[in-house]
Amino acid sequence: MSDLVTGEAVVLGLRTAKLPSRGLAITLDLAVQVIGLVVTTLVLSLLAPDLDSAAVAAVTIGLTVLFLVALPIMIETLSRGRSLGKAALGLRVVRSDGGPVRFRHSLVRGLVGFLEIIVLFGVPAVICSVVSSEGKRLGDVFAGTLVVRERVPGGGGAAAALPPVNPQLLQAIGGELVALDLSAVPEPLWLAVRQFLGRIGELDQVVAHRMSARLADDLAARTGHPVPYGVHPAAYLGAVLTERQRREWTRAQGHAFQQQAQAQSQARSQQYAPQQHAPQPTELGQQHPAPPSPPAPGTGFAPPA
Repeated sequence: MSDLVTGEAVVLGLRTAKLPSRGLAITLDLAVQVIGLVVTTLVLSLLAPDLDSAAVAAVTIGLTVLFLVALPIMIETLSRGRSLGKAALGLRVVRSDGGPVRFRHSLVRGLVGFLEIIVLFGVPAVICSVVSSEGKRLGDVFAGTLVVRERVPGGGGAAAALPPVNPQLLQAIGGELVALDLSAVPEPLWLAVRQFLGRIGELDQVVAHRMSARLADDLAARTGHPVPYGVHPAAYLGAVLTERQRREWTRAQGHAFQQQAQAQSQARSQQYAPQQHAPQPTELGQQHPAPPSPPAPGTGFAPPA
């Protein structure tokens, strides 16, 4: 068992594969690759018997690189870390954080594996696997990968990562979800839950269940409410995350409605406010007539009798 830390700071417990099972898987893979190389070489020699020594050497080198390097890298990438030998023994190559391997991981493992297993007859791989507590060979060290044991699917097929939940059970816990106090849950924990639910389909079932149980326990410690009996931890995480998103949406809608109401109130107040008319300016050059002045005294003018 190996304790590893994921990118979400969640500790995993992975059953790492040791040297005997890994050695047997590599032996099966090499046997298939060598048989394919020999058969292809014989077929080409029968189809083109007139090739000179330089062409034969070039074809031999090309086929060797194809069957011992290129094909293992392609198979491991497309099968998400399961070659023929690993599939037969229930093994899988994963990243150190428990996620699926990519092309770059398989490329590094293939190139280093060709040197340490084929060119150097597996001596560095055996020594490194014995010394490493996780059973890693040099290719795993440089690529940041790990070979783990996974559950071999039985006759009924593998179970889904998120098993279906009884609708009556979800309805029963609906009231508890609405009453949960989520204010004490830190943002990094919400981020870890979102990232885990987003990649749950890429993880092994045992690893996914352990991760969901750890996250559900951390969430229950913050809210004070444990996971209800009979509910899968991953399903409970999804339900709580949905409830948080519902609250955020409701809060956002209420804020938007409040802003809209304030805007409408301001518009109505401006519409019914008393309007003050400014005095109309007079035309340019126009003057108001002055009132008549009374006659000056002592002018000798008198009105007629």
